[in-house]
Formats: sequence, C-alpha cells, structure tokens
Amino acid sequence: MIPSWALGIRSKVPRRAAIILGVFPIILLVFFWWLLTRGVVEERVIGPTILPSPREVVDSLRDLLSASDPENRTLFDHTWLSLRRVVLGYLLALVIALPIGILMGALGSVRSTFEPLVTASGYIPIATLVPLTMSWFGTDELQKVVFLAMAFGIFLLPMVVEAIDAVPDVYLRTSYTLGATRRHVILRVLIPIALPDMWHGMRLAFGVGWTYLVLAEVVVKNGGLGDLIDTARRRAMSGRVYLVIVVITLIAWVADLGWERAGHVLFPYRRSRS
Repeated sequence: MIPSWALGIRSKVPRRAAIILGVFPIILLVFFWWLLTRGVVEERVIGPTILPSPREVVDSLRDLLSASDPENRTLFDHTWLSLRRVVLGYLLALVIALPIGILMGALGSVRSTFEPLVTASGYIPIATLVPLTMSWFGTDELQKVVFLAMAFGIFLLPMVVEAIDAVPDVYLRTSYTLGATRRHVILRVLIPIALPDMWHGMRLAFGVGWTYLVLAEVVVKNGGLGDLIDTARRRAMSGRVYLVIVVITLIAWVADLGWERAGHVLFPYRRSRS
C-alpha cells in the first residue's frame, strides 16, 4: 500500500523516507556510471579520457594527497587556497552589499540612487568580470578575491533588498506610533524582522561563489581547486578532474548544511521556512 505522503500534494515526507529517496538517485547514477565504464579500456562504452570509472577516480585521490604540482602543493593545500579566496570574497561582498541593501530597502531615496546600477549589474555576464578585475587589480590574490566578491554581491544585494521589503508595514506603523525614530525603525524593526530572510539569502549567495571558483582560478594559475582541474584536464588526467569536482561539491554541501543548522539555532521560529 502506498503511504499517504507519497502522492499527497505538499505532503511532509518522514525524515527516514526522505533520506532513502535522496540517496536512491545517487546510487542509481553511480551504478550507470560503473556500467558505462566497466571492463578494460578497449571494451568500454565510454573511454576513460571522457569518463573514467569510479575506481579510477578514487585511485586518483592517492596521487592528489601527495605533492601534485611543481610547488609541492597537495590536495589540502589547493583546497585551503580556494576556501580562503571564497571566504575573503564573501566577507568583502557582505561589507558592501548588506548596508547598501538595507538602506535601499528602508529609504526610497537610496533605492532610487542605486536601483539602476543594481538592475544593470544583474545582466552582466559574470565571466566578463575576470578580465575587468585583472586590468584593475593585476593577477595576484586580490584579483581573485575581488572577482568573487563581485559575483557574491551581484547575487546577494537584491535578496537583501527583498528581505527588507518583505517586512509588513504594520510593524513600521506600530513603531512610529510608539515614538520610534528613523534610526530605531531601521535598526530595531526592519533589520531584526528581515534577518531570517537575509540569512537565507546569505546562505544561497555563499553557494554561488563556489560555482565561479574555477573561473576565478583557471585564468591565472597559482594554485587552488580550479587550477588543479585545469592542470588535470590539460594532462588528460580525467580521474583527477572528476575527483576535484566531487571535492568542491562536498565542501559546498557541508558549508550549506552549516548555514542551515546555524539558521535553525538563530531563528528556531522560522525553522519550517529555512
């Protein structure tokens, strides 16, 4: 008998069943991956230069844990470089995007000033920012951090404004009735009420940075997971390419879980929405 939650509209799936349902397509994907790459190279459906077998991907981990480039960097060294760039770029984006977004949502004059720029930036292909930041900041670490900060900020700023806009007007009217000043309304009404939605936007924005990490590191090759992917690609070491992609995915997934759990702790009353 099919349980009621299986076909119910917007039904709540039990946690154990949700885990099983989530794992099933991953197992199915790995099975078909193994099926297409099993056997000797000459008999495979897809060659190892295009799609290595799961075992070949796992075997490449041993090489990556040892010195993997002329500068004797290991997988952990490359991972640390990438993680540092993402975190620094994200912090820089927060410092700029949060106050501007809050003021845009709170004050009509600030919104009118920045809205054309924010709207236009949403249509900029992120890839075009790479040569732009290189011409401004050179090819060192600062260029990568600024590029990632711009990618973060373009995504985050509209979400901050939307979170402030979502605060019901009844809170504003009540605060003014109680004698609150403009500063008090922003700091004690708008920001606290919008904070769960801003947190959710910050969580989504942090995930965006990992999608542009390879783009930031592949142009000027001085370490990082993107550099590792491009080097492995040029050397036809497809097992390394897939392994590093898995590493990036796992890091982003663990970070997202951290954001989610922290949101549960900070905003338990909004748990159903996080």
